Amino acid sequence: MATLVGIAYRLKSKGEMYERSNTTVTPERGVEKDYRGHPHNRQVTVLSVEDWQRACDELKLDLHWTTRRANLLVEDISFSPASVGDVIKIGDLHLQVTRETDPCHRMEEAQRGLMKALAPDWRGGACCRVIRGGNIALGDSVDVIIEK
Repeated sequence: MATLVGIAYRLKSKGEMYERSNTTVTPERGVEKDYRGHPHNRQVTVLSVEDWQRACDELKLDLHWTTRRANLLVEDISFSPASVGDVIKIGDLHLQVTRETDPCHRMEEAQRGLMKALAPDWRGGACCRVIRGGNIALGDSVDVIIEK
């Protein structure tokens, strides 16, 4: 069963990541307190535990998931080009996958080689827009509704 295992936000661009055990996510503001929450196709970012681990294994390092600067960390789900349009359901929250979260130079600044390690197979995660808000908490089950 897929599970929500991490929630994080940042107050400003390039700001420190803060973790939470629960939060509210809305179509108007995305993840509560996150600076990037205004409505657009990169409103919330979701990272797969397994894909993050593959990137870390490639580097032979154990990096904390917030190094990736994603909002949500999910276990037992991976993303691919086929994920675009799918809906990630966490409780009442519905997120629509809009595109891959492309690794950027910030990853290289955080750890040499990380940008390259995140590049294959959507390892950097998925960008989403909020289509229905909700309250979420660590341990919530995660479902993917395939919209094809």
